[in-house]
Amino acid sequence: MTRTISILFAFITLSMSSCAQDENFDGMFQRMTSGTVEVITPDSLPKDGMVYLLDARELEEFEISHIPGAQYIGYDDFSMDNVKHIPKDATVIVYCSVGYRSEKIGENLQEAGYGDVYNLYGGIFHWVNTGNEVENDEGEKTDKVHTYNKKWSKWLERGEKVYE
Repeated sequence: MTRTISILFAFITLSMSSCAQDENFDGMFQRMTSGTVEVITPDSLPKDGMVYLLDARELEEFEISHIPGAQYIGYDDFSMDNVKHIPKDATVIVYCSVGYRSEKIGENLQEAGYGDVYNLYGGIFHWVNTGNEVENDEGEKTDKVHTYNKKWSKWLERGEKVYE
């Protein structure tokens, strides 16, 4: 019985990995997110009003590059203290590399009473892939994007891939 389960597990794992290799960006995004936080695309970002753009990646990713005007809030060390200055009725847009971490932070914000929270579709990867600019920690325009790791770098089509 144990051998049958092991073989079945190996078959499922192999099938999933071969499907993942053929997957497109949208398919990956749909698989990684659950839809608990409303999604907004880069071209739909509000141009006026009180909008907070929050980066839910790790600090080393943020320092390489981030969307201009974004505030670092992190993921592993995220705390509601990081956002206590944001009014609960403000528009809050959260992003990460592709959308998974930002969705989780968005869920936390919703649970804390923030009513206008969005997950940026495709995160910084889609932002850059669609021709939008990023800046480094000194506020200078850059082409570098931290891709989290080598495996995830396949989703970045533009810019200089940085990972460790």
